[in-house]
Amino acid sequence: MNAVKPIKTVDDLLQAGLATPDDRAMLDEVAARYAIALTPVMARLIDRADPDDPIARQFVPDPAELTVVTGERADPIGDHAHSPVEGIVHRYPDRVLLKAVHICPVYCRFCFRREMVGPQGLGTLDAAAMQAAFDYIADHQKIWEVILTGGDPLVLSPRRLRDIMEALAAIAHVKIVRFHTRVPVVDPEKIDAALIAALKASGKTVYVALHANHPRELTREARAACARLVDAGIAMISQSVLLKGVNDDPDVLAELMKAFVEIRVKPYYLHHPDLAPGTGHFRLTIDEGQRIVAALRGRISGLCQPAYILDIPGGHGKAVIGESVIRATGDGCYSVSDYRGGEHSYPPAG
Repeated sequence: MNAVKPIKTVDDLLQAGLATPDDRAMLDEVAARYAIALTPVMARLIDRADPDDPIARQFVPDPAELTVVTGERADPIGDHAHSPVEGIVHRYPDRVLLKAVHICPVYCRFCFRREMVGPQGLGTLDAAAMQAAFDYIADHQKIWEVILTGGDPLVLSPRRLRDIMEALAAIAHVKIVRFHTRVPVVDPEKIDAALIAALKASGKTVYVALHANHPRELTREARAACARLVDAGIAMISQSVLLKGVNDDPDVLAELMKAFVEIRVKPYYLHHPDLAPGTGHFRLTIDEGQRIVAALRGRISGLCQPAYILDIPGGHGKAVIGESVIRATGDGCYSVSDYRGGEHSYPPAG
């Protein structure tokens, strides 16, 4: 059965054939804590005959979400510790996050803000809170980039997006505006002329960071949505999460990154999963992640290589954790490994 409407409840999951009545008690328990949502586009991509389907794994609730392990926390990357006013996260001197909305068209089961998003989450900033956020940005001259996240900012109407961009257009020191979103993949028809026009503002360079984790997500419709954005002059970059059972395979990751480049989306970040509650079943070890990322070297073009990133718990920022290919051997010399695993001296001996 194909879903023809958004899936937001346990009943919807059952009607769409994405769960069985035997799962009901577990699903009710998960749904009581974490939001559920799939768009029809994502529901149709799920292979119901495959118990390990990588699309289903990202969006269909799992009893493993009820298991919280040591180290997991409600705010794994320290948003709250760096939030001077509601809706703003100011972790780096030259950029801020603006979390205008905490609603998403889909809810990823590995979401690092799963305690904050959804109908029972932090909601949408009201007019007073939005103005306070804009005032904060205007008062801090070092802020060069504003990153709209949440939640998914592209769930907002073109009118609301246009209001945000007009407010940012009035702040001269803001030069870059970035939107983090899944919408071009999960609801591609929403990327229409009105929304694209709303993302633009005089004097601002706009980027859209597209979140996708498996090559099957880049459907013909998703590719067309990205083309509409890029053809309108909006640059696109990618962000993905390295997920056990979804893309923890060099061949799958290579296919995903090459697909991004083919549709003019520059691979940017590959995140190690954050320590959000109930997400341990998605996490590999960092050593495993480094081996997978190292296997991409030489397999795909430099255009396709993402940076493997860890958000340091507690709000201490991002660290690049890709496998080191160089080590000091003394006297200003180094050993460098190539993509085949061979070791070479630098400078070369003799």
